[in-house]
Amino acid sequence: MLYRKMPKNGDKLSILGFGAMRLPVKQDGSIDEAKATQMVRHAIDNGVNYVDTAWPYHMGESELFLGRVLAEGYREKVKLATKQPQWMVKSRKDMDRFLNKQLEKLNTDHIDYYLIHSVVGSSWNNIRDLGVTDFLDSAKDDGRIINAGFSYHGNAEDFKAVVDGYDWDLCQIQYNFLDENIQAGRKGLEYAASRGLGVVIMEPLRGGNLADPIPAEIIDIWNEADVKRSPVEWALRWVWNHPGVTVVLSGMTEPYQVEENLKIAEEDLTGSLRTKDLELIERVAEKYRELMKINCTGCRYCMPCPRGVDIPACFETYNNLYMFGEKDRLMIMYAAKLGGILRGADKNFASQCTQCGQCLDVCPQQLAIPDLLAKVAGEFEGPDLEERMEFARQLFTNHSV
Repeated sequence: MLYRKMPKNGDKLSILGFGAMRLPVKQDGSIDEAKATQMVRHAIDNGVNYVDTAWPYHMGESELFLGRVLAEGYREKVKLATKQPQWMVKSRKDMDRFLNKQLEKLNTDHIDYYLIHSVVGSSWNNIRDLGVTDFLDSAKDDGRIINAGFSYHGNAEDFKAVVDGYDWDLCQIQYNFLDENIQAGRKGLEYAASRGLGVVIMEPLRGGNLADPIPAEIIDIWNEADVKRSPVEWALRWVWNHPGVTVVLSGMTEPYQVEENLKIAEEDLTGSLRTKDLELIERVAEKYRELMKINCTGCRYCMPCPRGVDIPACFETYNNLYMFGEKDRLMIMYAAKLGGILRGADKNFASQCTQCGQCLDVCPQQLAIPDLLAKVAGEFEGPDLEERMEFARQLFTNHSV
């Protein structure tokens, strides 16, 4: 495992961080605790020392899970990061209330890196006016938090104002070879680093969309490389190639992903990509932009939908249609997944959207979600939906999934 120093405090952090937003789950949607425990502890045993969670992850269960998994000496081996759900904060007192509850859930007396979650320009103004800088100073003074930061999903114009709005220790931004100029982007990364902030990267694989499955057109480009690497390695190397990056978070769901990421993080990566490599990656990015119709990373900040729509699943199916084809299979899978057949749950169809707009306020990508759901419904629903649901019901009732 390679390590980089946090600029202001000198903490030696693993370049690979474990993001606890996409832990393995059981069929009922709850965290598969046995599998997830093995994965988190194996990563720590092999050098990962930065673990990231937040109040809403896994419907509030991620922090509780980590409170259990980091027992038996594992808490002392890591720097633990979690986040204030600023959209739920209505007063200065709420800030202490949330932090104290998070300390309880995480079974710890301090948070090593405490971030204000999912900041944009307007939410920063709001939380600042409620007294967040005083809260951070007080919590650092009394030892409940050690370092303060923020995660960002706003535009590039507002990013500098947030960086300059407090004496932050770190920031967390979305960054990958598709999003070089989206949100904070490269300019934000470089600005934050120039101000002495550690930079933690989220969505390096864009919600897994850069990892698997890979469209044939993309595979053809990767195969042109002189040095053969997996798509995951290409994507992670591209991020680590930037010297301003401190930690890259990976939301690992399967044990093999932990092993693959650990292996990649063993090599010297800063500045390791040649001009030919970077040109190849840019060609891949251009092809993805041609194929991908909806800029969704599957972060699930839009969930739960009050009408029961599984928004990320709808968008994933729609994107897969345009990236990989196989329309007949995807039409059946849409009926099976969104019809609740595979999940033993209620229907989650795109057409259930009533355009209430709740999702618009929380989407980090600032997607026009209701309009996009209408497109999904137009593509995958229609008069034969009930027939496809019945076929899927028979198929998945009589065969293992």
